[in-house]
Amino acid sequence: MVLKKKKEIQVDAFFLDHHQLEKLQRFSKAEEQNLASLLVHCAELRNGIQQIQCIKQMMPLVKQMDQNSAGDPMVKACLDVLGEMYFSLGAKNPLKKVLASSLNGLPGYLMVPAVQSFVCCLQEELKTTDVYLYRKVLDNLASCLEDFSLGRACIKNLFEEVLQFLQKLLLDIQEENRKNHGNRIVQTQLMHDLLIAIKVSMMLIQKLQENIQGSLWKHSESFVWQSMCSLLKSCTNFLMDATLLQTVQTTSGLAVILFTRAMYEPVEELPSLISGLLLGTVEHSGVPAWFVRNCGVLCTAELPGPGLLFLCHGALAMLDWKNGSMGENGEKLLLDIASVLLSLSSELKESSVATSLSRILVIWTNSALAALVSGSPDIKIKLNGNSDIIGKLLEYIYTHWDHPLDAIRHQTKLIFKNLLQIHQTTIAGSNGKSDPFFARLIKHLLSLDWHVKGKYASLGSLVECVGTESILQLDRTIPVQILDVMSDQSLAPYASDLLETMFTNHKARFTSSFQEGTWIDQWHNIWVSPLLVILCEGNHDQTTYIIDYYLPKLLKCNPDSLSYMIRILQASADANLGSCSTRGALGALMACLRTARAHGHLELSNIMSSGLVSTECIKQGLVHQHSQVCIDALGLLCETHRTTEIVSLEEMQLIQFFMMYNLNNQSPSVRQQIVSLLRKLFCRIQESSQVLYKLEQNKTKQELVEKSTKMPPLRILQQYKDFMSSVCARLFEVLFPGSSHPTRFCALSILESIAEIFSVPKGQAQVFQLDQEMDSARVQTLIQCFASTFEEVKILAFRLLMKLRDVALNLQGSENLDLLFQAAIDLSTSTKPYDCVTASYLLNFLVYHKELQHICLGKWLEHNSQLDENTSVSTVEKNTLAVIKLLLVNVEEEIFQAKKSLLQAAASFPMYGRVHCITGALQQLPFNLSAVVSPVVQSSSPEGLIPMDSDPESADRLQMILHEIQPQDTNDYFMQAKILKEHCKEESENLADQRPTKNTCLEMRGKDRQVCDVTAQMVLVCCWRSMKEVSLLLGTLCKLLPSQTTSEPSEGLITVEQVKNIGDYFKHHLLQSRHRGAFELAYAGFVQLTEMLSRCNSENLHKMPEHWLSCVLKEIKSCDPSSTLCATRRSAGIPFYIQALLASEPKKGKADLLKMAMKELISLAAPLNESLSVIPQVHALNILRALYRDTRLGENIMPYVADGIKASILGFMSPVWAVRNSSTLLFSALITRIFGVKRGKDENSKKNRMTGSEFFSRFPSLYPFLLKQLEVVTSTLNSETEELKIHPSLFLLLLILGRLYPSPMDGSHSALSIAPFVPFIIRCGHSPVYRCREMSGRALVPFLVATEVPHMALALLRGLPDSAAPGMRQNSVHGTLLQVFHLLQSYLESNQFVSLDFQQGLRDIITCVEAKLWLAKRLNPCLVTRAAYLDVLVMLSTHLEKFQKQGMQFLDFWEEMKTLISDSELVSGIPYSSAVPGLIQYLQSITKLVISVLSVTAGPDMQSCGSAAAKEMAKPWLSVAHLLHCGFHEVRLLALEAILLGLKQRNSKQIAEGRGGVLCLPTDLEDTLLTMALKETNPQCFCKVLEILYNMDLRNVLPKTECSIKMNPSELLTWSLNLADISNSPEGQTIALKFASKLIIHLLQSHQQISEEVLKKWVQLIINFCGDEQETEMLLAAAEVLKSITSFLLSSEKLILGLSDTLGLWKCVILLLQNEDLVVRDAAAEVIQVAQSEKRSNEGTEFAFRIVNAPMALDLAFGIVCELLQRWGEIHAGVPILLVWLLGDSDLQRDGETSALEEDDSLFDKGEVNFWAEKLTHVRQLSKHLLHLVSVTHLTLPDHGELNHLSRIALDQAHRIEHLLGALPPVPEFSRTPEFTRLAIQKERISVCLKILNLLKPDDTCKNENLEK
Repeated sequence: MVLKKKKEIQVDAFFLDHHQLEKLQRFSKAEEQNLASLLVHCAELRNGIQQIQCIKQMMPLVKQMDQNSAGDPMVKACLDVLGEMYFSLGAKNPLKKVLASSLNGLPGYLMVPAVQSFVCCLQEELKTTDVYLYRKVLDNLASCLEDFSLGRACIKNLFEEVLQFLQKLLLDIQEENRKNHGNRIVQTQLMHDLLIAIKVSMMLIQKLQENIQGSLWKHSESFVWQSMCSLLKSCTNFLMDATLLQTVQTTSGLAVILFTRAMYEPVEELPSLISGLLLGTVEHSGVPAWFVRNCGVLCTAELPGPGLLFLCHGALAMLDWKNGSMGENGEKLLLDIASVLLSLSSELKESSVATSLSRILVIWTNSALAALVSGSPDIKIKLNGNSDIIGKLLEYIYTHWDHPLDAIRHQTKLIFKNLLQIHQTTIAGSNGKSDPFFARLIKHLLSLDWHVKGKYASLGSLVECVGTESILQLDRTIPVQILDVMSDQSLAPYASDLLETMFTNHKARFTSSFQEGTWIDQWHNIWVSPLLVILCEGNHDQTTYIIDYYLPKLLKCNPDSLSYMIRILQASADANLGSCSTRGALGALMACLRTARAHGHLELSNIMSSGLVSTECIKQGLVHQHSQVCIDALGLLCETHRTTEIVSLEEMQLIQFFMMYNLNNQSPSVRQQIVSLLRKLFCRIQESSQVLYKLEQNKTKQELVEKSTKMPPLRILQQYKDFMSSVCARLFEVLFPGSSHPTRFCALSILESIAEIFSVPKGQAQVFQLDQEMDSARVQTLIQCFASTFEEVKILAFRLLMKLRDVALNLQGSENLDLLFQAAIDLSTSTKPYDCVTASYLLNFLVYHKELQHICLGKWLEHNSQLDENTSVSTVEKNTLAVIKLLLVNVEEEIFQAKKSLLQAAASFPMYGRVHCITGALQQLPFNLSAVVSPVVQSSSPEGLIPMDSDPESADRLQMILHEIQPQDTNDYFMQAKILKEHCKEESENLADQRPTKNTCLEMRGKDRQVCDVTAQMVLVCCWRSMKEVSLLLGTLCKLLPSQTTSEPSEGLITVEQVKNIGDYFKHHLLQSRHRGAFELAYAGFVQLTEMLSRCNSENLHKMPEHWLSCVLKEIKSCDPSSTLCATRRSAGIPFYIQALLASEPKKGKADLLKMAMKELISLAAPLNESLSVIPQVHALNILRALYRDTRLGENIMPYVADGIKASILGFMSPVWAVRNSSTLLFSALITRIFGVKRGKDENSKKNRMTGSEFFSRFPSLYPFLLKQLEVVTSTLNSETEELKIHPSLFLLLLILGRLYPSPMDGSHSALSIAPFVPFIIRCGHSPVYRCREMSGRALVPFLVATEVPHMALALLRGLPDSAAPGMRQNSVHGTLLQVFHLLQSYLESNQFVSLDFQQGLRDIITCVEAKLWLAKRLNPCLVTRAAYLDVLVMLSTHLEKFQKQGMQFLDFWEEMKTLISDSELVSGIPYSSAVPGLIQYLQSITKLVISVLSVTAGPDMQSCGSAAAKEMAKPWLSVAHLLHCGFHEVRLLALEAILLGLKQRNSKQIAEGRGGVLCLPTDLEDTLLTMALKETNPQCFCKVLEILYNMDLRNVLPKTECSIKMNPSELLTWSLNLADISNSPEGQTIALKFASKLIIHLLQSHQQISEEVLKKWVQLIINFCGDEQETEMLLAAAEVLKSITSFLLSSEKLILGLSDTLGLWKCVILLLQNEDLVVRDAAAEVIQVAQSEKRSNEGTEFAFRIVNAPMALDLAFGIVCELLQRWGEIHAGVPILLVWLLGDSDLQRDGETSALEEDDSLFDKGEVNFWAEKLTHVRQLSKHLLHLVSVTHLTLPDHGELNHLSRIALDQAHRIEHLLGALPPVPEFSRTPEFTRLAIQKERISVCLKILNLLKPDDTCKNENLEK
């Protein structure tokens, strides 16, 4: 359902001059219409569209005339005028096309006079000599040559003149271009003219071949020949001129070949000439002299790359490749072109040229296909898939299919597709499916990882060749694998396209070869069933992308699958409802239905009436815990295929239900989706209402509608109106005080779309109008939204008020207006930064009010009595000007004050607010403001400029900072630091003694004469925000500059001089500011300026950026000691300045500025000689970093990446820290630029990586550089001498190399193999730096193809020493072991089919590992290498367990392991202290080995194996208990983790695949653990022990407590509760509480006594855990505990805990449901889920909401509590408790005071605020259920002491609130927003509470009270 806008066509009308009109009027007759009068009438029309209609009437008139009229002077005159008219119209004017097509129908007898008239006009045109008017002539020539017979005839007549004109024109433009070198605007214009000229000359030759046929013109004296020679020469020059635009060069390449083809004889030899040119083998003797004269440049041996490329293009496009017309020479040329193009691909790296190259390769494949059809057998062999050329082309494809440029990726896909067709054509007749070339390709492609994007399109093309089945035969799981990839958005579109190709192809094959219907189940199993599984259980991203990309394609291919999906999902929907993280069957069903309805495969009314899907089911979907399920359910209601489908009453009710619970959603994407879906619904209502209005007038159709909808149109329209009214009411209702930002955002966005969609066009009935729903309260609500701290909300409220401004302004009284205006002016000078934004929106709204002039004028007259009373100007303009003048006057006054004291300004009137509010374009620019504040922002320590402390030492520090700044203040602020605190009299005296100055100002008195406390933050914020606002204002002013700077002063608001000043202002601040906020925002303004300059037509403005850039580069280079450039803080604003200058360069140009800057910067960043100063180098590195990170420079920066990498690696070796630091930052930016932004956390994921061939083909110069660097680095590592040089750049080299990997596609054609790197990387493993050894271990893996891994691992293992030799280097051993570890890991985890050579390889490796086993024993003195060897063994052990299942036995290996462990220190006792290096590592590794071996030997495979050795192995030989008693906590922790895993797996009744043996748990485990629980000192181990006990069955644990730890169960309970109360870590507390709660439930269920006191303590603990400020972990633990006790304690049949405690726990649930953290809310909602399921099973109700989101859960929770009070018979005691909840426990007096204190405490800190919970939502829901309870039970509570007490409190609070509200200033919602909101909320709470209290009193007490009143 897409809403499209219609495009308006613009047609400019033509005019005739008086001379032409006179000529025609002589012949025009008034009484009858003839051609002349028609033309006169046509010229009088002023509308182009009408003129078109008029011209179309001309031909019928002409056809009526008789044949003799050819000589009629009237006809002659008309034809003359038509000719003049045709040539005067612009090329793009539709009138020209209409005129041409009309004249194409001229009768034959009029052609001669018409041609004469047109020839005269064209001759006039050809006399043009002004270069800048050539374009019009060219356009006319082009349009004559296109589909216009008359025009073509003229050109034929004037052929020589036109040729001469073009020849002269090309030379003139060339000359003019030379004269205007450097003037980019003129040159660009000339380039475009030149392009058209070449195209026209080509058209001329192509279209008029017959003119130059025959060989008459081919002798050297003929005029045509000479002109052709001249054209050829010019085009050759253009082809070779690299300064021209690339399009001009390309077209010249086409022209050169075209002209040569026309002139060359014999034609058969043309291909060999072109071959010679391309290969550089042309002999001058064998070429005609005229060719050498005109194209001599092309005959040289070395043509530049681009020139060659465009020649190839010309040959491919301009020669005829079909029908073998060029013979063998043509075939040779075709192959030559391919080899030239492929060699060019490794040289030409600039993005635009690389794109052209890929496009030309596509053209080559098309030409090859054409040539093959009738080609010789020889070419078929040379273009076969196994041939050399195709191999190289495939290499090109593999290196470019993941190219960052879309165009290149797309072309690569086409090349591959065409290659397959070429191969198919060469093997025509044989069976494609069994062809070895295709088979090899498929195998290679499938062996690639799925993250390679090129894999998808290539497989798709292969499927089209060989069919889906042949790919599925290789691997049936491919569809599932591809669906798994779809959780990554960057891959999802590719994956879905491939799947679509596969299932469509599969279906087509099935339908052609099977009977109807028999194949569908098989097809569903392959393509639909995996989809449904993922939709139900997949993660959020994966399901979203599958629904967006895959599902629509599947339904489109086979719409009948929908019923299959619904049937399957409906069956499991009730059982599998989903959760907060999975959709479940219900969510999957909603998604399928939504997609089907949106694509027109389904009518909602049909499936609802047929009972396939119930309303309840959709309702449950609308409040599902998974937000995407809610969106899908909403989408099902809102999205339809037809935009005029009538919205049913049922749909409207469901939408209202949705809006009750879903507006407060924290996820921005969900909010956007809600708004856009509802927008679609409103469009449907609007469009279907228009249809209904029309039907209402058409009675016959009306009956049809009534039949289909069972309702008359008027009734439906009324329903629409009521629905829209109730929606608006709901939306205004949620804008209550204290509503959250998400709610406001949703409500305002939805209201805005309603206002937009239902706006009234003239003369159209509208079903609903928002402005009719507005009243003053609602307008007030919208204006109050300006006070929100979120700017989004302000913007939305402002836009909505603008749409409703007539109503909104009419509802504002003058008094209210005055208050609002006053509030805005006050806010504009507030010290709180966000207040000025509010002020700006308020003022922008108020300027639309007609009365504002008088109010504003009143304030203005105090300053200036004269205001321009111009009546022609609109109210808005007058008001805006008045407001701006008022603000300017204030700012000027404040700047004057600030010059006296900046501190006073920061404390009382920071000026930035005023500047922010100045929105008009004015000449009085507040430059001087930034001059006052700039010293602060340019200080080297801006953040801490004024110390927070009030002691003299910090005043000294301030003094030091201030001396650095040369101030321009006139007062003593900069000469002496002021200390500003209320009570500092003594210090002030000391200070006065220290520094006798005239004026020691100690405190500042603000407007209210209060003492202001100024903090450093305040001054800083005042300063940098002022800079920001001025910068943004100047940027805005630059944008408003008229595009042409004319000489009259009235035209442009800003003069060139002012633009220069603004540029200097920005330069000054960007190059000297140190404060990030200041220069980032100055940058935003500067970008606006540079963009304006780059678009500007004035040459001197256009050249400014270039001048500024060269100046700043010169300054950086000079490293002048007096330079003020900041060399710290990553060069502060300098990179921003240069970035803005370069990024604004026009995208289409040659990027000259970028080239110049990069050349300079790279030479500075990697200086050839060690220059004295490093500052230029640091600047250059910092600037380069910013440029590589700037996305706007896009692919233009890629050619400089290799140089950047070199600079950063060389800079890393600098002795100067600053250079190394900047190099590191640059390196990091480059890695991101090359390999993409890292999305996941996994360091070793294959996503941000590249194949070696792709990397080195894109950056060829890095190949020798990296190889050389590695060689240098590793040469020092193997030196036998003991001194070790650590090379700084080793780390960076390994970082790059670790991201490359070999591709199975790498063929023999690539010169840049990554094999030479392998020996160096192995050598890096000998580095003395641990991290480098680790990285070399990882980096080695990707450099080996899977098949080479076992050989390499064996070679490395064999290289290890056989025994402890004296000179053995442990570093080398360690490095080698790490490399072996990573190699084996990749080998064992790779999905190698368990083939025989795999098994053999594995046995060889095991044999070799056993041979070097001494390295893991005591013979090896180094613990680090022992640990590394053990890690290898652990990995082998874990994987061998897997293979054991497949019947491979490794008994001797296990035996060795057993011996190794028995001999280890772990068994015999550890003789070291923990300080020994590597000990902990060793112990952890040996423990892992023990656990691994234990789990294998205890596994079922060993037990079932019959051999004696196996039985021996299976005997217990070392228990887990032994590990638990170890003295080292690391060992204990690993053992405990293994036990916990075993327990969890045993509890979940299934043993995870691959982890065959779970650890065999000893029988006395409970005793050991209980003893450990009391003695364990390590907190981590202790938490694990408790967690294990928590996971055990308490029936086994409790009997053992007495004997093992001498505690009975109640003592154990007290012990665990104390832990939960006092434990020092949150982990300990949470697990202790969970354990205690499980214990309590167990004891209560087994009817054991627990003392009242213990239970109270437990309840109190849970309440403490639910406090708002607790950590998430604790809140989640509380939610888990509450869920576990729900059915037993919270919603039980009888009260177990007592009413107040149970309600206390329910209050915890309600608190958690309002927590700001979504995870916590979801966990708490599960409590409601349990309660609802209980209710459903107890009451047997058919439908109950079960899995709901937090807002719905909150509503249900209150309902459940009220029901429970009835069930327990505790209404009388319970209602007062709920009333206390309703009233809230706030102490107003205290609140009032604290808020006043907090107000000035800090500038930005909002304190602990819950941005999600809405107090009034909770109040309204609770009161709704309470009122319901009271009315259902007819409850009254006479003489209830507590109620009377409550009434008194409530009344007392009501009075106090009135008093506090009265004490607030006028319009408090703006000036005192937090207090006003708090009081408004409390007011509503109290009034609701009093209302319920009155209902609860018996009637007589109410009467008595009334009498008393």
